[in-house]
Amino acid sequence: MSKLYFTKEHEWVRVEDGKGYVGLTDYAQDQLGDIVYVELPDVGTELSAGDAFGVVESVKSASDIFAPISGEVLEINEELEDAPELINADAMENWIIQISVEDEEELENLMDEGEYNDFLGEE
Repeated sequence: MSKLYFTKEHEWVRVEDGKGYVGLTDYAQDQLGDIVYVELPDVGTELSAGDAFGVVESVKSASDIFAPISGEVLEINEELEDAPELINADAMENWIIQISVEDEEELENLMDEGEYNDFLGEE
């Protein structure tokens, strides 16, 4: 069973079978507007929680994407290189990177869906 976790920077991570799929939240893509480019890290890059690992550019602005947890980049979503607008189409399904889950305790520092929705209500 997978579970979603969220950051205050509006990334999500879905953990399945010891791997984390990381993407932008629907709120983030909505704030960015039409996404025109996604800069992706190299497979094999080691990330610590909070590290910037890429950039998403929209017609309005460019924003760093941050790793919600520590781990190694196992895979990148290559579809985004040619079709970054997939994030606008369905932000919660179109993950950006797949990362190894090095320390499951880091997930406790993230918000679940209810906490994230409460956080959005405060913004």
